[in-house]
Amino acid sequence: MSKTESHKIKVAITHGDINGIGYEVILKAFSDSRMFEHCTPILYGSTKVASYHKKLLSPQHQELNFSALQSASQAQEKKFNVVNLVPDEIKIELGKSTETAGALSRMALDRACADLKEGIVDVLVTAPINKKNIQSPDFDFPGHTEYLSNMFNGDSLMMMVCDRIRIGIVTNHLALKDVPNAITKELLMNKIKIMHNSLKRDFGIPMPKIAVLAIDPHAGDNGVIGNQDELVVKPAIDESYNNGILVYGPYPSDGFFGSSDFNHFDGVLALYHDQGLIPFKLMSFTEGVNYTAGLEIIRTSPAHGTAYDIAGKNKASEQSFRHAVNLACDILRHRHEYDELTANPLN
Repeated sequence: MSKTESHKIKVAITHGDINGIGYEVILKAFSDSRMFEHCTPILYGSTKVASYHKKLLSPQHQELNFSALQSASQAQEKKFNVVNLVPDEIKIELGKSTETAGALSRMALDRACADLKEGIVDVLVTAPINKKNIQSPDFDFPGHTEYLSNMFNGDSLMMMVCDRIRIGIVTNHLALKDVPNAITKELLMNKIKIMHNSLKRDFGIPMPKIAVLAIDPHAGDNGVIGNQDELVVKPAIDESYNNGILVYGPYPSDGFFGSSDFNHFDGVLALYHDQGLIPFKLMSFTEGVNYTAGLEIIRTSPAHGTAYDIAGKNKASEQSFRHAVNLACDILRHRHEYDELTANPLN
């Protein structure tokens, strides 16, 4: 019997920024009792903060009860478990970025990752953080992806996932002015390999097809506009293809998405943040999921931010968060199946 069959998957959930919509989408998602059928949620946060946010929700979302814990090892199935990070009252300032919110975001992330390393929990789902107030001497990263890559000593790929497309971002949260110099043949080949392996192991696609987008308009137009696609991007694609990966491109992104060519591929590699995130969010703004591929641990997140403008107004959709939980569980199952099937391959 596999691990996922012998017990419900333990999902570590970090509460993110307490002044945003994190608690709202978490509580709304688990107000649906069906969520407990395949996983055991463990929120790293505060029962007092959860109770505060719960009172702001509509009546159908106020029936969820909390089980307060000192340790995630005490989590019970069919319960909404909360690891209390601090016993004291916490000042909540909805819609505002505060030092307290940043400190609590870091605390939740550190505690959940420690439990993930120990095997106390199975997967990690992170609620949105504020990338400014979470900064500290111990957290000098532009986002979750970079923090987790450092914490778990691995090369990762930020992958945006919905039912229509999977888009990987080669340069993550890098300023646009720094993108051209950052894109090298070695980096691209590494990201192509990570996406290829993830599509096979995490998503159960035996022979995935990958498209790589171009950095310059019209892929450089044979050098008229630029030559980085010809000198850097294409050689990385060709060598990866020769190594047995079905990867194609570079494709100019306007025509690629405008003609719906993305439908012919299992994964798409965008070279910089907005090149991938704009089409992705146009397709799936309320349901998309951010997945950190390439690491031995599994982490997903809703594909939206703290949304301070609607915090506490009972307007946030929980769909993206719900999909993030479900995807994390699905990936864990896919990994177990893949690892069992490939453990003793025939000669």
